[in-house]
Amino acid sequence: MKLQIKIEEESGKIVDACFKTFSCGSTIAKTQIELLSLSLPSNLFSSSNEMVHLVGYNEEKLSTIDHMKSHGNDHHDGDHNNAPTLNPTSSSPLYSSILALKESVCPPLPANQCPPSISLFFSSTPPAKMHQFPVLLSLIAVSILLMVTPVIGYRPWPHLKPNSSDLTLGSSKKFEGSSEFVQMRYHMGPVLTANITVHIVWYGRWQKSQKKIIREFINSISAVDAKHPSVAGWWKTVQLYTDQTGANISHTVHLGEEKNDRFYSHGKKLTRLSIQSVIKSAVTASTKPLTINPRSGLFLLLTSDDVYVQDFCGQVCGFHYFTFPSIVGYTLPYAWVGNSAKLCPGVCAYPFAVPKYMTGFKPLKSPNGDVGVDGMISVIGHEIAELATNPLVNAWYAGQDPVAPVEIADLCEGIYGTGGGGSYTGQLLNDKDGATFNMNGIRRRYLVQWVWNNILNYCTGPNALDL
Repeated sequence: MKLQIKIEEESGKIVDACFKTFSCGSTIAKTQIELLSLSLPSNLFSSSNEMVHLVGYNEEKLSTIDHMKSHGNDHHDGDHNNAPTLNPTSSSPLYSSILALKESVCPPLPANQCPPSISLFFSSTPPAKMHQFPVLLSLIAVSILLMVTPVIGYRPWPHLKPNSSDLTLGSSKKFEGSSEFVQMRYHMGPVLTANITVHIVWYGRWQKSQKKIIREFINSISAVDAKHPSVAGWWKTVQLYTDQTGANISHTVHLGEEKNDRFYSHGKKLTRLSIQSVIKSAVTASTKPLTINPRSGLFLLLTSDDVYVQDFCGQVCGFHYFTFPSIVGYTLPYAWVGNSAKLCPGVCAYPFAVPKYMTGFKPLKSPNGDVGVDGMISVIGHEIAELATNPLVNAWYAGQDPVAPVEIADLCEGIYGTGGGGSYTGQLLNDKDGATFNMNGIRRRYLVQWVWNNILNYCTGPNALDL
């Protein structure tokens, strides 16, 4: 994938920028300029709304910019042969940045199949301005690296965005919390339109009963015979999201292969990078390695209740991102979710456990008799929904800041039923034994947060009630 940039010949301003995969002068070009402008001085950008097409492109190069050949003033639009050529060297000061850039923006392919390059296009810029361009391209490379950062982790409590609605697309009913200010936008990245396979790495010691609860939740996503309201009905909102061709998120989500790491191969304290090392061990194991399919495979790393992960409990209960080829060898979408039963159930298993400072609130009874795992279910659903719609952190999200994208489940944290918001979960259902849930799965019941419906501009769930 090659980033293409066009510079205005007189002012040195960027007038077009896009990835070569997409048509320059299109929406993606405008989007990239918007993103780049967040990190670069505003006076570098053209104020014109008219987007122009690129002149052409030079031969692909492998690292980054060292210097450029000077060229005559007779170059004109469409003359590819006279286009200036970038001459990178491995000793260039931004060599390491371009390698990181490759890992960040390349499609999910093995590292040896993804040659990066950056192309610069401009007309007859006077030679006196040549020294400006290496600095400009350096800034651009750094700004793109800043765009791709770990997704903000999920925690179900507290929540300050009350939104809820009916799932019916043709409904004219208005529900509390709908917002005209939320703009969920597509940034032209890939989404998971092929059948989705979820591979699980069980890190630490897990009981068979705990594994069964989680397996059956994942298999419930595509179940067609579950009683209403169902997990499959919840997934229909996720299916509304499309890629640039108009193809929807896949209906089919099924459980793939599993790997047990019961002896804590990387210790009981994990960082975000060591999580990727755990995944590498799972996909490169000498016996029964997990299958690698970058187009439709997701990797779910689940840590047991005696494992601490960086930022766990204080900031996050789970997060998703993609692996770096320099660590794993591939770009693979993955998510981590931890069992908080011993460390912080009041934070990550709410409402089945309540923080100590919430005096007067009683925890709800969990539907499967395991507070830690029942609390994980909603976080797992949250992360799988966002992995499907934003696997490489460049597809569907709201807000103007790509460093901190607000994704389809982030907008609905803490909302499980109509009227939800703040410390109130919304209107829920109760089993005959007093357990609380909002969705039916295969032979089980679950409590899963709602997700953002991009058509209605509300949070929606299958258990929504008419007002």
